[in-house]
Amino acid sequence: MAERAPREREAAPGLDSYDPDPKPTKDGSAARVDGAKNEDRSSRKRRSRGRRRPNRRRSARTAPTVDRFMLVHDDPQGIQIAVLEESNGGRSSQDENQKGRPSHHIVEHYVAREEDRSIVGNVYLGRVQNVLPGMEASFVDINESRNGVLYAGEVGIAGDEGDEVPRIETVLKSGQSIMVQVTKDPMRAKGARLTAMVSLAGRHLVLVPKAKSIGVSRRLPDSERVRLRDIAHKIRPNDHGLIIRTAAEGANLGDLERDLKRVLEMWEEISAKAAKAKAPALLNEEPELELRVIRDLFNQEVSRCVVEGRDLERKLRDYIRTTTPSLDHRLELYEGELPIFEEYRVVEQIRKSLDRKVWLPSGGHIVIDRTEAMTVIDVNTGKFVGKSNLEETVFKTNKETAVEVARQLRLRDIGGIIVIDFIDMEETSNRDEVIRVFRRELDRDRSRTQVFDISPLGLVQMTRKSVSTGIVDAFSDPCPTCEGRGILIHDVD
Repeated sequence: MAERAPREREAAPGLDSYDPDPKPTKDGSAARVDGAKNEDRSSRKRRSRGRRRPNRRRSARTAPTVDRFMLVHDDPQGIQIAVLEESNGGRSSQDENQKGRPSHHIVEHYVAREEDRSIVGNVYLGRVQNVLPGMEASFVDINESRNGVLYAGEVGIAGDEGDEVPRIETVLKSGQSIMVQVTKDPMRAKGARLTAMVSLAGRHLVLVPKAKSIGVSRRLPDSERVRLRDIAHKIRPNDHGLIIRTAAEGANLGDLERDLKRVLEMWEEISAKAAKAKAPALLNEEPELELRVIRDLFNQEVSRCVVEGRDLERKLRDYIRTTTPSLDHRLELYEGELPIFEEYRVVEQIRKSLDRKVWLPSGGHIVIDRTEAMTVIDVNTGKFVGKSNLEETVFKTNKETAVEVARQLRLRDIGGIIVIDFIDMEETSNRDEVIRVFRRELDRDRSRTQVFDISPLGLVQMTRKSVSTGIVDAFSDPCPTCEGRGILIHDVD
């Protein structure tokens, strides 16, 4: 188990990053490129040797305005949901269509199959199996195939901000019952990540039982955040904290009060079950993926949601009319002849997202390799030879890479440590522009990202929080012959 115990609380499952009250959290970091790489490794490596600057935290971000819509595909093998955004890179939709490329690119993809249903957000009454002081963690039986992992920083008895996290062996004992919530699905050999600080997501807000804080999503405009924070102060229950979600944009006092009533009833039901249940036991299960995605993603930033299948459309419309009637007109029933993913050219984009090599519009390409410790992305000019000079060729390739890498991170839901080896650029202004574009594209990502400064070897390092398995894992299986190493084993005798 190589993971370190987290020292700060994660956002509620399915929730955008938010600012707590009264001190806003400044997540993310500014980053600046001081070097990258050129494809000709023998003569073009011009690595910056400058000192690495400290990581700078960014203040509240506003995601760029972009046309975004959702597609819901009703398939007998499982419901699929795709989020599409307009293409970037300075090309108009007309240019895209003339070149045979879609005018909108898929940026997020979700698959709901019964056999691999996510348990993120589920609340359990777990039983502590064993406590490992050396790892500052404990294993908790939640009645799943593998025990979940609960770190010391997630036990929730740390006192005021800045206080030292108590030793986990002083808080938990083997055989003890404890209420926990899943924050990350089991992945490969790792069990589910757990937290004892339960949070219950509604349509507009998140209830944080036994807390006193108030938070507001950082993706909302400043004026809207102030308005919603004032409402949150009025309606917050004495014994619980609240987090206002991005979906609350435009919601009034009545909308938030109705949402709060629903999550309070949910918490009362969970508490009543916990009092009677014998660990391990499931106390609350998150709704089906289609409802969960609609709850978390279908907001004012989404222009429309097109649903395939009358029964599914009726189910989602009933939910929207109950929670957010103002968005009812944005829900549409798809009645085309082709399957919805074929009509919108999503199938071919999903197939391309499974490849190791991803082509860029100009003819360059990136190569994405995943290891146990990190994901490494290499950049090459490929077929692109440019027009005037090498610097211009490299600059254009790197800009396209910044856009495509940000999209691939979201689409494949790549998490953990990520290292990007951009091509070297001589001009400081070009290096700054590439990172500016990269940061701008990452602002669209709901997952928390942190970009570090250029390393002495010219590598851009970053981290990204993922919650569940990505699109590659959803549509592929490890090779049984090479155990996923992806190489051909020759005879050794």
